[in-house]
Amino acid sequence: MSEVFDYRGTEDFSTWGFRFPNPKDSSLLLPLGHHVDVYFPPQKRSRVSAPFVVSGEQKQKSSIEVLPDECLFEVFRRLPGGQERSACACVSKRWLMLLSCIRRDELYTDKITQSVEPEKRSNPKKEDTCSELEQKGGYIDSNEIKAEAEEEDQETEANGYISRCLEGKKATDVRLASIAVGTGSRGGLGKLSIRGTISIRGVTNLGLKAIARGCPSLRSLSLWNISSIDDEGLFEIANGCRLLEKLDLCRCSTITDKSLLAIAKSCPNLTSVTIESCLNIGNESLQALGCFCPNLKSIAVKNCRLVGDQGIANMFSSAGRVLTKVKLQALNISDVSLAVIGFYGHEVTDLALTGLQNVNERGFWAMGNGQGLQKLKSFVVTACRGVSDVGLESMGKGCPNLKQTCLRKCPLLSDKGLASFAKTAGSLVSLQLEECHRITQFGFFGILGNSRKLKALVVENCLGIRDTDFEFPCMSLCNSLRYLTIRNCPGFGNASLAIVGRLCPKLLHLNLVGLQGITDEGLLPLVQNSEDGFTKVNLSGCVNLTDSVVSAIVKMHGSTLELLNLDGCRHITDASLVEIADDCLLLSELDVSGCGITDSGIAALAGAVHLILQILSLSGCSSVSDKSLASLGILGQTLVGLNIQHCHGISLGAVDLLVERLWSCDILA
Repeated sequence: MSEVFDYRGTEDFSTWGFRFPNPKDSSLLLPLGHHVDVYFPPQKRSRVSAPFVVSGEQKQKSSIEVLPDECLFEVFRRLPGGQERSACACVSKRWLMLLSCIRRDELYTDKITQSVEPEKRSNPKKEDTCSELEQKGGYIDSNEIKAEAEEEDQETEANGYISRCLEGKKATDVRLASIAVGTGSRGGLGKLSIRGTISIRGVTNLGLKAIARGCPSLRSLSLWNISSIDDEGLFEIANGCRLLEKLDLCRCSTITDKSLLAIAKSCPNLTSVTIESCLNIGNESLQALGCFCPNLKSIAVKNCRLVGDQGIANMFSSAGRVLTKVKLQALNISDVSLAVIGFYGHEVTDLALTGLQNVNERGFWAMGNGQGLQKLKSFVVTACRGVSDVGLESMGKGCPNLKQTCLRKCPLLSDKGLASFAKTAGSLVSLQLEECHRITQFGFFGILGNSRKLKALVVENCLGIRDTDFEFPCMSLCNSLRYLTIRNCPGFGNASLAIVGRLCPKLLHLNLVGLQGITDEGLLPLVQNSEDGFTKVNLSGCVNLTDSVVSAIVKMHGSTLELLNLDGCRHITDASLVEIADDCLLLSELDVSGCGITDSGIAALAGAVHLILQILSLSGCSSVSDKSLASLGILGQTLVGLNIQHCHGISLGAVDLLVERLWSCDILA
């Protein structure tokens, strides 16, 4: 051997010299391993047909990787429990996808123990051998453990407690496969939401197939803005997730009526369905849902061009006895659909209609006269030109239990129809009017004079309401009204506000937003006539109010006031903060953004021992400076939210100190 190492001939073992620095090292020879240099005489041909690597490592596959998918499938379905399956799924993407294809009913349950147990009893000679196997964790004992673990896994998976939401780049087939395999041993997947996906490596039918096979406990599925999933994926859900209760499809352009039909037939527990902007879903789907889903409670169909009167009619004629919540938006339906709803909607409690351009006055009239909406409690209409005085009055008469009504963008609705509706809807508790420009001051007070149970009134962006010099006749007081909101109605001024103060003495929440026409003169009578005491007052955007009205509010309602919003009331000064500090006992939220507040006002608030503010907004108060740092520190002992944005008098250093000291308070700066 030494002669071999001391070889100094003209030819070396290899033309490029020795590979290792010390060729005499015996470890290089036994064993040869992968790092080896071998000399082959050029006149001899190698008998090995496999490729030969002269230098470097040759990566060899493990024996289990050589197994085909069919063999691995049989191995994986014999794993004892969910933890073992999850561990194997972490090995490679191939293993993960194979595991995700195994259905719960395909998991192996060994019955050999049942045949061995009688044999053990009949053959006492084998008893010792069996006991030894059990002590060593052998075949019999391990299979018993497997069976118990499998039963426990199936029980926990049926609960369906886990929820997952995937958005954007996170929504991939690999993640869905991981969820399908991993949630099985931790309660089972109950809710899955996929919102948007990328075109490359996004969610496809393969991912839904994994969910369908691995998550039979799935009860809620939401698919938003996904074009890579078609009927094939929902077919898998229909076959594997028969406990499905809620389905939400939004902008899924490749899904058609075929898959919805399969879902309806296979998922009898379905209670809620939302279909939005799905261009290939039409009347067949609604008909199937009505026929095959006896527990369907809620249906929402939005912007589906293929849905027409036939689909709505068939659905309500079949499911009218169970449907309670209905929302229809931007559909090509006519008066026929509304007439059918009014006749068959016996259990409907919530009805929302939006953007139905082909529905006329006759449709709303027929829906009210159908006498089928006896249980209707909430009625919302948005941008439907067919809403008129006649149709609304008919709804008031035909819906005796109607409590909440919202009317938005109804250009044909006038004062007469609104007053008649308020009179006929005897159970009305809440009314909201938005962008109904034909409603004037007469209609507004007609509501207050004719509603016996009205508790909340909201009027927004109604440009027809303007102060007039007309003397209103004596009307009964509206003692039931507790919440009043008037927002961005520029014609609503002092005269209207004074009448409100006379008619509504029981107000608790007062929201007057963006009313630039009101002054102290108009608001003071309302403040003085309140009998029970305001709890929440929002006067944001009422730029002409001064400290006088704030002083009156605080003195008369300081013992009950919890919220005061003076955002944008530029004439409010430190005098108001002094009054607030002296008289407000329960105030927890104060907003004086854009007011004429200085450091003195903040100091007054900090000096009020009884004041326990939780939210304070000083945004845009440019006169507040670093001198208020100590006062804000005192107030910060109870604050959970502080807004000092655009307070140019407060330096960055002071802000950093506040953030450091008030660690439990959310600070906007």
